[in-house]
Amino acid sequence: MFLHKIDEEFLLKLLEAKDAERVFEITNKSREYLREWLPWLDHTKELEDTKGFIQVCLRDFAENKSVNTGIMHKGQIVGVAGYNQLNWSNKTAYMGYWLGEEYQGNGMMTRVAKALTDYAFKELKLDKVEVRVALENQKSRGIPERLGFVNEGCIRQAEWLYTHYVDHIVYGMLAKDWSM
Repeated sequence: MFLHKIDEEFLLKLLEAKDAERVFEITNKSREYLREWLPWLDHTKELEDTKGFIQVCLRDFAENKSVNTGIMHKGQIVGVAGYNQLNWSNKTAYMGYWLGEEYQGNGMMTRVAKALTDYAFKELKLDKVEVRVALENQKSRGIPERLGFVNEGCIRQAEWLYTHYVDHIVYGMLAKDWSM
């Protein structure tokens, strides 16, 4: 089991089968909001889809390939964040995150991303944390920018988003540069 206390309000916990209903509920409530930038919403139409996602997360965690956690705020899951991929040979974590719409705009995700970055360097002894964000997604881009990540460039047409491609900005933080 993975638990990581951020502060008195926040905790990251490994997603488990029992979390599927809550994660699906947040997804459903925020479906149109999240769909603007996340490509998996049309493939998450019922509770079984979220259960399947969590099963994959648990398998990948057991195989040391990723760590996807529920963001617990005052005891309730409000979103998902973690390392979508861990590349042990290059000592790199690829961070991803999303919050339910009603929890946006309070600095929650910046605190979560800071904690995940800190954990990657101090606990996992990785050398780099990378975040890829759609070029036009200003809210999400603000998170690594506030944390001092370096804009390492643009990957053109990096992701198919329902009806069109979006470019990604790649942000990176090296362990030697992390001072937060």
